[in-house]
Amino acid sequence: MKTAISLPIVILAAVVAMPSSSPEVWAAATPDVAAAATPASASVRWPNGRSQDEAFFPIAVWLQDPRNAPKYKALGVNLYVGLWKGPTAEQIAELKRHGMPVVCSQNEYALKHLDEKTIVGWMHGDEPDNAQPLPNQKGYGPPIPPQKIIEDYRRIKEKDGTRPIFLNLGQGVAWDGWHGRGVRTNHPEDYVEYVKGGDIVSFDIYPAVHDKPAVAGKLWYVARGVQRLRGWAGQDRIVWNCIECTRISNPKTKPTPEQVKAEVWMSIIHGSQGIIYFCHQFQPRFIEAGLLADAEMATAVAAINRQIQGLAPVLKGPSVANAFRVTVTPAEVDSEMARLLGPNGIAACVKRHGDSTYLFAVRMEPRPAKAAFQVAGLAEDAAAQVLGEDRAIPVRGGRFEDEFAPHAVHLYQIKATSNPKVSADRVDGR
Repeated sequence: MKTAISLPIVILAAVVAMPSSSPEVWAAATPDVAAAATPASASVRWPNGRSQDEAFFPIAVWLQDPRNAPKYKALGVNLYVGLWKGPTAEQIAELKRHGMPVVCSQNEYALKHLDEKTIVGWMHGDEPDNAQPLPNQKGYGPPIPPQKIIEDYRRIKEKDGTRPIFLNLGQGVAWDGWHGRGVRTNHPEDYVEYVKGGDIVSFDIYPAVHDKPAVAGKLWYVARGVQRLRGWAGQDRIVWNCIECTRISNPKTKPTPEQVKAEVWMSIIHGSQGIIYFCHQFQPRFIEAGLLADAEMATAVAAINRQIQGLAPVLKGPSVANAFRVTVTPAEVDSEMARLLGPNGIAACVKRHGDSTYLFAVRMEPRPAKAAFQVAGLAEDAAAQVLGEDRAIPVRGGRFEDEFAPHAVHLYQIKATSNPKVSADRVDGR
């Protein structure tokens, strides 16, 4: 049963995450972390890796048929992750035809075509942190040990170090109680080692369609997973995460467009640097391209992706430390969220680009709320343009208010900042 806890309603933006026992957990900002590798350093590290164009924010689909690449491209997808029993010559040719790069396995074909520019990264097998099936359908054994993943990482890198190595982990990143880890359930310390096996580390959890009451409907588990993975990954690794957009295996429930948008922006606000849509549907019938089969969701995802790409130069910059505070009414939040993630009824981050201050905010709860933001470094009188909503809010002395529907996302642009010193402060000091 969901319970609530009352917490102080004015929460200061924090520089870094605090331990979950602290009464100041995370604060309202949960500022994201500057890109783990700047475009210049990434191009040096991985000359055959993903695009470092300032306007490129990775938006991928997981394990989809290359023949659907033009349809996904029309939705704003700019990357494939995974190829079924591939890569093969036919798959790469199809992706190349449509200008769609891919992260894939380093198989025999790939090793013979290391000069193929369509391949921009290598990947491990999926979710090695989960219990692994035993031969002859005899149940499940333990997860693949982290040391094996690290050894595989070194082996892949020895064969080609010009591309980053991608590692996707399971829902244990966000939820310690995930029984699918078998004997390593409730052992989050494993992830400190797992992340050493990747240059880009990712995870998946799908709370909108989850079948366990501990997670079902609690979209904030997505943010918790990003927060934890960001902490484990350190400064030298890039963090992405997977987002649900179909009913997957839940014949009774599917995510709404509003939930998908909330999960995407929770991810970005908490530090994710790339989004991967999980497009499969397994129940009540199998549809590989489940996203494409759902016109309403496809339209919504296209709109989300357009907004992200339009803001890519902003998103790829650092968040600003101690740039704002927010008062949320009502102040109550889910007690489990408060314990595991922090008392953020509304999570947000501030970035500065050009002559504008950007504040990206998301309602973390399935209840409406009102937010009063106080943002540092603004002109005495300004206006907050609410991007994509055709409205503006007056800003007086750096303060403005707005209403948030359940899980609503609002993206604000405020021109003419007045304190350039503030914009130089990086969240993590880099």
